[in-house]
Amino acid sequence: MQQFYFNTTKSIVFRPGASAELADVAGPLLGERILFVTDPGLRKLGLCDKGLASLQEAGHEVIVYDQVEADPSRATLEKAVEAGKGCTGVVGFGGGSSLDVAKIAALLLGSGEDLDAAWGVGQARGPRLPLVLVPTTAGTGSEVTPVSIITVGAEEKRGVSSPVILPDIAVLDADLTLGLPASITAATGVDAMVHAIEAYASANANNNPLSKMLAREALRLLGANIRTVVADPGNVDARGAMLLGSMLAGQAFANSPVAAVHALAYPIGGTFHVPHGLSNALVLPHVLRFNAPNAYALYAEIAADAFPELAQVEGAQTRCAAFIDALAELAQSLNMPTRLREVDIPEGALAKMASDAMLQQRLLVNNPRSVSEADALSIYRAAW
Repeated sequence: MQQFYFNTTKSIVFRPGASAELADVAGPLLGERILFVTDPGLRKLGLCDKGLASLQEAGHEVIVYDQVEADPSRATLEKAVEAGKGCTGVVGFGGGSSLDVAKIAALLLGSGEDLDAAWGVGQARGPRLPLVLVPTTAGTGSEVTPVSIITVGAEEKRGVSSPVILPDIAVLDADLTLGLPASITAATGVDAMVHAIEAYASANANNNPLSKMLAREALRLLGANIRTVVADPGNVDARGAMLLGSMLAGQAFANSPVAAVHALAYPIGGTFHVPHGLSNALVLPHVLRFNAPNAYALYAEIAADAFPELAQVEGAQTRCAAFIDALAELAQSLNMPTRLREVDIPEGALAKMASDAMLQQRLLVNNPRSVSEADALSIYRAAW
């Protein structure tokens, strides 16, 4: 009998317009003084306005920290914590970067613990402040994951991974994703697919039946709707399906962790500031081809979930190859860059990237095939 654990967000609200009713959804939990973490772009677009007004009209004092950048730095996190001193609850509103900052801010404000002692798996002790997360992209699944990634120094990414930073409430409002540009919609959608694929094939000892089931349903929703939301961005049903698929993929990899795709994506984002979802997409087919000798049967099992036409392909190895090709073709059809050189990464940088990827051992240990520095360099070369 397989033993496993499965942790997820306690309460999930999935409803268009729910973010405009934050006081009703989460006001009593958050308390009198709320730290609201977001980014300057969302603030300028006014996407936060209804949620902020809901809280303020209900009598809550709201401290807004709206300076979160992509791949947030430790300095940004520390400024958010400083802004939140004396707060009774935290709202994270935005993409994965804002949600990641909100998670650790809630931890540090609630416990006062040392951030350097919290890095890694299971090191954060808590308690944290009450926490509500509102995603505005369908990609990271951060609203249901116990992980937060922060850029430390010039390039290194470090993570806090602990059930302590799972939020109390996730608010999934498809209306918030309607204005996303096609490029972000595509990249975040592929990011969510990566989460599901890596969770399903994870070599982690906690890979479990619940994560596998969620990963497959995530791929079904994402594969069926990603082209629609790029071509028809106002389709709220398709947007909702992508948001739900992203969340399910997040639940899957939160408990059956991701692996080499993410490990090799981090130097791309950390060094060259390529958005995380696109970083994953750039190396995805190349990592899967590397993994195929060990994982072809697993990839064959999920191929038709994402691409139903692949159900007609006989033989596990052949179906696996067709699945990887279909993922590469998907990126092309969504007009995403598909080569590292297309995002201005010089060939001369590949060796250092391979060395940097080796720092992500917490991820590489989950890969179905062992990855050496030489292997990482070969994958980057294939992607270049």
